[in-house]
Amino acid sequence: MAAVVIALLLGWFLGRLAMRRPLSSAPADSSATVNSAAPPSQAVSSDDLAPTLVYAHNIMLRKGPDFRIYVVWISGQMVRTNRNVNPSFDEPDSFILQIQKGVIRANIGDIGKYLNSAAPSDTPLKKINIQPAGELIKISGTVKKVIPLPVEILGSLAATPDGLVRFHVQHISVLKVPVKGLLGTFDVNLSDLVRSTNVAGVTVSGNDIIFDTEKLLPPPHIRGQLTTVEVKVPDIEVIYGNAPNDPIQLAQWHNFLRFRNGALNFGKLTMHHADLTMIDAANEPWFDLDLVNYQDQLVNGNTRMTAQAGLEIYMPSLKGQTPRHAGQSVTMQWLKNRNTSLPPDVAAKTKTY
Repeated sequence: MAAVVIALLLGWFLGRLAMRRPLSSAPADSSATVNSAAPPSQAVSSDDLAPTLVYAHNIMLRKGPDFRIYVVWISGQMVRTNRNVNPSFDEPDSFILQIQKGVIRANIGDIGKYLNSAAPSDTPLKKINIQPAGELIKISGTVKKVIPLPVEILGSLAATPDGLVRFHVQHISVLKVPVKGLLGTFDVNLSDLVRSTNVAGVTVSGNDIIFDTEKLLPPPHIRGQLTTVEVKVPDIEVIYGNAPNDPIQLAQWHNFLRFRNGALNFGKLTMHHADLTMIDAANEPWFDLDLVNYQDQLVNGNTRMTAQAGLEIYMPSLKGQTPRHAGQSVTMQWLKNRNTSLPPDVAAKTKTY
């Protein structure tokens, strides 16, 4: 469950870095055939075909006021889904995020709030509350069986050998009474609480709910070998690959999100030999990125080109920043008159060397 929500939000963030435009889907397999050859002027170079590497440390990703996930660190790739189409922040179908190694956490209480706000209207289990219970997870809510009934589910999280997520239900109680004592009256079972019919990526098998995050989540799709899913109060921690998880060593890193190599489209720009880094200018424990209003942070930050033609964006903390409006593009009239003052937001940054 935690890995499903975490992968959804991480993929949603990368797809939200600019406004989405529809793109017809294409097979993810690099060996898949392409329907039509790219025009000679759009031929893709071998350097552009290289996967774009993704690195991140100490990022708190927000989705609205009630949900945050904590990317302790990840290392992965943006893999293009169509050989002739560059990965693009504007087009979430254009790439797959392949996480090779990493550690991600989600607050258990936040997951409950998110499920209540994002769940479809026909979800059987309502008023969901999730709490840690030692190494287990306790999910409470109400389910309608003639009348609304309070239900508690106690279970454990684990990664399956093939990289899926298993929530193993150990105990279900209704009205604080074990379900087996009420079956004759209410006939409550796991399928009453979780419906997997017509939902790709969710399977109910006996006392287990199995999540296939790649099938379940919208684009950009997430892949990665889940090796550990466990409760680390007050969070749930997910580990991809054989990721080291030494808090002392990880605390030495700056907070950042970085893209390297291959070709990358964002907005009106195409970056070859991609070199883009978003950096926490506040040097706080977590790089606080507001997924809904990230453009406000860009406007309030500072951007610079590096000597290697890379782009660095230094973004301020959401707390205590003085908002300013995005600068308007200069007009032709301004360009014709060299005596016109620089725009205020540019003049404030200009220094004489």
